[in-house]
Amino acid sequence: MENLVNPVILFFGFGILAGILKSDIRLPESIYEGLSIYLLLAIGLKGGVELSNSHLVDVIIPSIGTILLGVIIPIIAYFILHKIGKLDKINSAAIAAHYGSVSAVTFAVVITYAHSLNISYESYVNVLLVLMEVPAIIMGVYIAKKSKLNDNSNIKKLLHELFFSKSVYLLVAGLLIGYFSGEKQFGKISAVFVEPFYGALAFFLFEMGLIAASKLYSIKSVGFFLFGFAIIMPVLSSILGIFVAVLCGLSAGGTLIVATLAASSSYIAAPAAMRLTLPEANPTYYITASLAITFPFNIVFGIPLYHQMIKFIM
Repeated sequence: MENLVNPVILFFGFGILAGILKSDIRLPESIYEGLSIYLLLAIGLKGGVELSNSHLVDVIIPSIGTILLGVIIPIIAYFILHKIGKLDKINSAAIAAHYGSVSAVTFAVVITYAHSLNISYESYVNVLLVLMEVPAIIMGVYIAKKSKLNDNSNIKKLLHELFFSKSVYLLVAGLLIGYFSGEKQFGKISAVFVEPFYGALAFFLFEMGLIAASKLYSIKSVGFFLFGFAIIMPVLSSILGIFVAVLCGLSAGGTLIVATLAASSSYIAAPAAMRLTLPEANPTYYITASLAITFPFNIVFGIPLYHQMIKFIM
């Protein structure tokens, strides 16, 4: 219940309501783009500063664990979609790539949730966010079209999209700037990137609510199986994330964040990569499942659920 009265969640809820009521409210595209750039940079910067205060050796095992999650989750998702759901190979792989990749905004929400409950977590969790972004997309494309990946031009396009896309580049750039600047130098710009972060996140989530509402009409077209998958798969992935995080020795807070990352589904990097490398896949399937179903489920119900699961285990 406490999560439901979190201001950023309420912004998202009222954004959905505005969309359902067909209100003419809309953030200008330039502001929405600016907010997304700001949030990605802020997440990277804070992670880099925190990483500069950590021992790099402590990051190695959790990093390996999260990379493995990024490989294993899309394989499981593909099996469920293709073998059980009987979706075709291309669409199954495209959707699987989304569910193995991560959502930076869901990450920001779970960080906000942790702060609101005074839950501590490892300082390097932002690094884990970056590491989980890419492997799943590579796996999805590899599963779908192994033969076509022999085309060098296709490989170059994919690698460029993966490593120089907006989300990955800004997260990595922020991480490196924060790491090399350190806490003292970061203090000069912290007034821009720390306190205003939550207000910017609230604005962004309001717009995300409007966008999610606009996709609700597509839920019928994705079918009952995919609707169920978009809710059940995050829970299954979170369980796997909890298992890996515990094996890596993370705290309860760090485990919550890894579980949420595992449960999240990309709607920025993955759709762009799929449009480039799997244009034959149906965007209605992967965008509706990821943005209109999984994203709202995670930030409203999923994060508190994963928290309770961790409290029960740890």
